[in-house]
Amino acid sequence: MSGARAGRVLALRALGLGDLLTAVPALRALRRAYPEHGIALAAPAWLAEAVTATGAVDELVPVGGAGRAVPERVPWSGRAPTVAVDLHGNGPESFAVLCALRPGRVFGYADGGGPRWVADEHERARWCRLVEWYGVPADPSDLRIAPPEGVRSPAPGAVVLHPGADAGARRWPGARFGEVGRALVDAGERVVVTGGPDEGDLAASVAEAAGLPPSAVLAGPAALPFPRLAALVAGARAVVVGDTGVSHLATALGTPSVTLFGPVSPALWGPPPDPRHIALWHGPPSGDPHAPAPDARLLGIHPNEVIAALARAFPLRGARSPAGS
Repeated sequence: MSGARAGRVLALRALGLGDLLTAVPALRALRRAYPEHGIALAAPAWLAEAVTATGAVDELVPVGGAGRAVPERVPWSGRAPTVAVDLHGNGPESFAVLCALRPGRVFGYADGGGPRWVADEHERARWCRLVEWYGVPADPSDLRIAPPEGVRSPAPGAVVLHPGADAGARRWPGARFGEVGRALVDAGERVVVTGGPDEGDLAASVAEAAGLPPSAVLAGPAALPFPRLAALVAGARAVVVGDTGVSHLATALGTPSVTLFGPVSPALWGPPPDPRHIALWHGPPSGDPHAPAPDARLLGIHPNEVIAALARAFPLRGARSPAGS
């Protein structure tokens, strides 16, 4: 792919969908700063279609450690990167992985001459501040992506409930999602439940509690590939979701959303100020986002709050609060 390019710029962000989408403003800044270069992103292979959707990256270099660990190496071929950018974290491990490629320059928080890491900083602002330190202007609000072309939503106009999360700390109880779903159904809304390949049982239980048919479940082994998921979210009336990648996808596509935060403040990972995107949180302080049990702050959110927030985010068809909430 390097062909007639002046060189290649490599960014490392070997994490999940939400992590990718919060890095979009910084990636776009690199794209503008190096128009004659190819922009490569070292990230997990399963994110390939989402990476393409950002419009900021020319090439995916497949990498991935266990969980959120730093990959041991980046399988790079050809001449060394002109610039390597550590968007993975602030530790010496990810910085060293990039330095091993002998790039012309390395941008990173672990660089002794780089910027100071700020713990309580929004993720989008963090990576924009990093590249700006090295002379690359960046706009944290430049996060929107376009809906996939030529892909139809499997449930246009539906309210999407996404109960899953990769850690129990950020997983609001399925029974409560079910209460919200039933209130929406009673109000005349079309409702679907999404989830990943390992979340079919959870999604099915939410659908059953909401009084939805099995056809309303878009999860489990038949979980939606990214283009169909993006088309679903882009065409949805609204999305109700925990602090996960689907929340960031709704923000990126401009779809009204209600995000349920628990261990981590929305000031660090939440949507930008916009009446379409409402973050519910019963903090402070913050807790462990990777803990196995639902966070107490998350459990402090009740279904009636979610229905009220939905009514603020978009015009509900006369929904009423769940009984007993």
